[in-house]
Amino acid sequence: MRDNGGSGRWDGGSKQALQSRGKASLKEVSISRIYGLFRGYIWQLTAIIALALAAALIGLIPPLVMKEIIDSAIPQGDKRMLTLMIGLLVLLPLLSGLLGVWQNHQNTKVGQGVMRDLRRTLFANLQKQSMSFFTDAKSGEIIQRLTGDVQAVQNVVTTVVVSAVTQAVIVITTVVILFVLDWRLAILSTIILPLFILPVRKVSQIRKRLRGETQRVRGDMSAQLGEIFGVSGALLTRIFQQESKQEKDFDVLNQKVMDLELRLNLVGRWFGMVLGILGPLGTALIYWYGGWNVVEGTMTIGAIVAFTAYLGRLYGPVGTLLNLQVEVATALGVFQRIFEYEDMQPDVANVPGAQKLPPARGNVAFQHVSYAYNKEKYALHNISFSALPGEVVAIVGPSGAGKSTLIGMLARLYDPTEGAVTIDGQNIKDVTLSSLRDQIAFVTQESFLFHASVRDNLRFARMDATDEELESACRQAYIHEAIAAMPQGYGTMVGERGHRLSGGERQRLAIARAILKNPRILVLDEATSHLDSESESYVQAALDELMRGRTTLVIAHRLSTILTADRIIVLEAGRVAESGRHAELLQHDGLYARLYRTQFEKVMA
Repeated sequence: MRDNGGSGRWDGGSKQALQSRGKASLKEVSISRIYGLFRGYIWQLTAIIALALAAALIGLIPPLVMKEIIDSAIPQGDKRMLTLMIGLLVLLPLLSGLLGVWQNHQNTKVGQGVMRDLRRTLFANLQKQSMSFFTDAKSGEIIQRLTGDVQAVQNVVTTVVVSAVTQAVIVITTVVILFVLDWRLAILSTIILPLFILPVRKVSQIRKRLRGETQRVRGDMSAQLGEIFGVSGALLTRIFQQESKQEKDFDVLNQKVMDLELRLNLVGRWFGMVLGILGPLGTALIYWYGGWNVVEGTMTIGAIVAFTAYLGRLYGPVGTLLNLQVEVATALGVFQRIFEYEDMQPDVANVPGAQKLPPARGNVAFQHVSYAYNKEKYALHNISFSALPGEVVAIVGPSGAGKSTLIGMLARLYDPTEGAVTIDGQNIKDVTLSSLRDQIAFVTQESFLFHASVRDNLRFARMDATDEELESACRQAYIHEAIAAMPQGYGTMVGERGHRLSGGERQRLAIARAILKNPRILVLDEATSHLDSESESYVQAALDELMRGRTTLVIAHRLSTILTADRIIVLEAGRVAESGRHAELLQHDGLYARLYRTQFEKVMA
């Protein structure tokens, strides 16, 4: 273990765990875990279950009322009793219906609250993930899990607890009253219940597999649509006239979704048909056996009518419970996808006891830093260099040399597999992410802008910035005049990814955003590449304003932007090939000199 000479610690040459690249640690998906989603709604669930119990008890009375009408009121000619019984037959369903409306509203409220909490948890956990996760994952797949997958389990979430308890109460109370009425008919009624259970396991397995596969295909479709209908994808499609190919690719996934949904529906209908047959079978047995007893004078017609009415309250809830089990089993494949994201551990996080980074002087050091995507592939190897406060350090090299990965470590977008990055002698892994990133600003090659106003995009850096501060930052970035000439000025919508602005305007707006943040350390990741000469001159002038007095790490393909750097680090295949000032590296006549000559040969051509 080596010491960095500061208050922090670092791992030196000891290997850290290789980055997980966004793989989740998936816990076992179980019914108990699904029930755990309702932990914060105990009192609401208690009230809902109380309402369900009241409705279930009320539901037991109408068959007994019918029995009294048939066996007593009509044979005895008791009009008063008949009127009373008829009144109960009207009043009881009304009361039960009112309780049902209230229960359903509360049930839906709890269910929607659970799904809101689930989406919030997933969103918060995704926000914690490092850039390695997002470089591996498809944005459409992420959106599908956060929206489509949560929506797919809505029925289970909104009914699984209350429906299970309600239907169980109805079954238990109905069985009790059946045995009170006639134990022989009760046994005959319940003897076919095991037949309901037989198809459940097989149907559950099939539907779970089909639902998981369906959601995976839907995720692929969402990812494809996100690419095709994004501004860049739509532009590329039209330039190369690939509309027909895109339609064919979409048709393939679209057909897969249709086929899988048809299979899911067909399995469900077969299961429903089996349950639908068993109910009438029980009713037929009761009429056969009960009718036989009525003929022999050992049972009344009213008892048979009451019994068959109760059978609906027995077989219906049993079917619902079994169907609920199938629905839950079907949804387990989707819950697995949801819990996979919920259980995902970020490979970059605050360590226990992390301290707030004090206002930085800007002394940045990379100490024997290596980074591996996996055990076989290292992107960076044993890189060491430093930047003193206020210095400009340029990092150059061929495409794929590891430049962006290296500077991303400064804000802990990635963590080194080996070695350490320090600021003012303190290992950045020992400070909180928020305090570290507060003091660093990035201006990248593709300056991302949200589909919002110019003002809102600027305030993404500082939500409390005044209009005067926004204008001052834009003047320093040489973009104020261009904004003032827009239709609504700072209130102008920039379009998705800022495509209503030119490349140079987007870059200068990003620079203004960085100025507004007022960082101590600045990272420029190829900030002037792909710009025309006029735009580059404006952007370079804005960058000069931004870099003044700040420690700056610069990546650029255009070597003309880094000729005045205090130090140049030349990367090749993830290693430091050479380092020094511009003149020194030219005299060395190595990789930098070759890149420099190539650059000016292109300009002169």
